Amino acid sequence: MRIDAKFVTSAASERQFLVPEKPMLVVCGKSNSGKSTLINLLAGQKRLAKTSADPGRTRLVNYFDFGAFLLADLPGYGYAAVSKAEKEKWGKILDAFFAKKDHITHVFLLSDIRRDPSPDDLAMVNYLNYHIIPFTVVATKADKLSKSAALVRTRAVANGFGLGAGNVIALSAVTGAGKDALLSHIAEILSRA
Repeated sequence: MRIDAKFVTSAASERQFLVPEKPMLVVCGKSNSGKSTLINLLAGQKRLAKTSADPGRTRLVNYFDFGAFLLADLPGYGYAAVSKAEKEKWGKILDAFFAKKDHITHVFLLSDIRRDPSPDDLAMVNYLNYHIIPFTVVATKADKLSKSAALVRTRAVANGFGLGAGNVIALSAVTGAGKDALLSHIAEILSRA
C-alpha cells in the first residue's frame, strides 16, 4: 500500500485546531515514546515528522494528511525538563483538543515496551475511557528486546493498562515488526468510520 503523506499545519492554540473533513487519527504518549518515528514509519518517509533524541520537542499539535485520514500528533506529556508554565500550556492544549472528541476517530497511545505504564499514561487511558474515545496502545521500541521478551512485555504493558493483549500492538520502527498489524488495524478503523 502506497501512502502519500504530507505535513498540513501546526496548531498552537484551540482556535487553530483543524476541523477534519475525513477520519482523524491521533498519536499521543509520553515525551520520547516514538510518536514522530511512528508517523515516519506509517508514511514510509524518514523526515515527514521531525524526530529528536531530546524529549519534549513536539510542542504543538501537528497535522498530517495521509490521504484516507488526517493524523494529529500531540505534544508529549510527562517530560520533567520543561518549565511548569510550559507543562501547563501543553496540558491546556491537550484538554482543548480532546474536548472536541467528535472530531477524533481513534487514538493511538504510544508506550515504550520496556517500561510499565507511568501514572501519566494511566491518567491518559482513564481520560480516554471516561470520555469514551476509542484507542489502541502501541508498544514502541520492540526492537530493543528479543521476540520472546517483546511478547512477554506486550502482555505486561496490556496488564499495566488493564487491557487485553489484543488491545496492544508491539511495534519496531527499526525493523518494521508490527507495522503490518498496525496498518491492518488502521484499515479496520477507517472501514467503520
